[in-house]
Amino acid sequence: MIHRKNRYSIYIRPIAYLIDLAIILLFALQFSFTDQHYLYFAVFSILGWVFLSLLTKFYEIYRFTKMTRIVSLSFFQVFLYSLIVFSFFGIFQDVHQPVKEILIYIGKTCVAILLTKLAMHFLLRNYRKYLGGNYRTTIIIGNNNKTNQLKNFFTNYPIYGYQYKKSFDIKKYNSKEKQAKALQECFDYIKKESIDEVYCSLAELNNEQIKAVVDFTDNNLKILKFIPDNNELYTKQLKLDYYGYLPVLSFRSIPIDDPINKFIKRAFDIFLSLFVIIFVLSWLTPLLAIFIKSSSKGPVFFRQLRNGLDYKEFYCYKFRSMKLNPEADLHQVSKNDARVTRIGKFMRKTSIDELPQFFNVLMGNMSTVGPRPHMVSHTHMYANRVDKFMVRHFVKPGITGLAQVSGYRGEVENETDIINRVKYDIFYIENWSFFLDIKIILQTIIRAIKGDEKAY
Repeated sequence: MIHRKNRYSIYIRPIAYLIDLAIILLFALQFSFTDQHYLYFAVFSILGWVFLSLLTKFYEIYRFTKMTRIVSLSFFQVFLYSLIVFSFFGIFQDVHQPVKEILIYIGKTCVAILLTKLAMHFLLRNYRKYLGGNYRTTIIIGNNNKTNQLKNFFTNYPIYGYQYKKSFDIKKYNSKEKQAKALQECFDYIKKESIDEVYCSLAELNNEQIKAVVDFTDNNLKILKFIPDNNELYTKQLKLDYYGYLPVLSFRSIPIDDPINKFIKRAFDIFLSLFVIIFVLSWLTPLLAIFIKSSSKGPVFFRQLRNGLDYKEFYCYKFRSMKLNPEADLHQVSKNDARVTRIGKFMRKTSIDELPQFFNVLMGNMSTVGPRPHMVSHTHMYANRVDKFMVRHFVKPGITGLAQVSGYRGEVENETDIINRVKYDIFYIENWSFFLDIKIILQTIIRAIKGDEKAY
């Protein structure tokens, strides 16, 4: 089964946040604050800085981002932050500081943050160039002027962290059979060498071949990017980046990956999970524990391995609704299943058994809304049988999802059920919005109250 390579670079952005906030708070010691006023300033500054950074996309720096953009972003960010600082002293007028001292503070903060950002940028570049770390392995499908430009970019600029491996010229073969064989050899090479990113020239492949590449990368969790043909028009909203002066299109843009959207979704998840844990589970758990224990022997909670973001396994928690049995991790619950206890039938009918998953949400391995995670054994099976099933693992799994409120929850009775579930999940991933999450949550509550015919 395919796994995505560990992305240690995901820690770069949080580290950058911590360093910048440390600089902001350290230089603030120059002011003659009381402990209380320093606390006010710290909270005000941190909230203001984080809000501004999400607004300006200050930390949305990639390996191909130009130096001029980093410098301009830094000055713009600090300029906006200076307004936050002056507004603080305007709101808290009893914390008087000379304007000169405030300007000195802003100046020192600006210089320190800019130097830190440039230092991190240069360190990462040299780490990639001399030590070969923080890299992505790449292959190119196609052989023309633009693919050669991209190959030269990967080869001549190791500071960006791309390790070019091989090019595949599919178009040079005359027959369809030879082209299909060459494309399959490309796919085999990608899997064998654990290639991270696939760059495909649209001018080199026909529609059928492009679809084959898209299906392969989707089903194997590979990043696919297109090198556009200037003479073609595209109906799909593709993400455009520049590697040097060469335009490169990303096939799938996931809205949840946007820093602001990610912050909104995570903040909402934390708020809702804390609310449910404190105000619902705190009194409901001991009450249900009595009924669960009295209905059958075993623990109150049931945990089961599921596959989550990037196909990583985690333990999903539920209230135990079945008698202890060796088939719990192999077979889904079916209608009139003898394993389900009396209290279990009520919990499953009202979806109360899913509430402990808010602990998973709080821990960060699930979201309130997202594709429902399957048992590991079923995930392996569906990954091999259902096209694009693996796309679901580009985002965190959810307690509820669009497929569940659209009639595809519970037992998978036939192939159509799982195919439609995947279609709804992919639609959700590509069209996410905060209001769509709210709509799904409200529909889930209504279905829980009314009762769902597949909730058994």
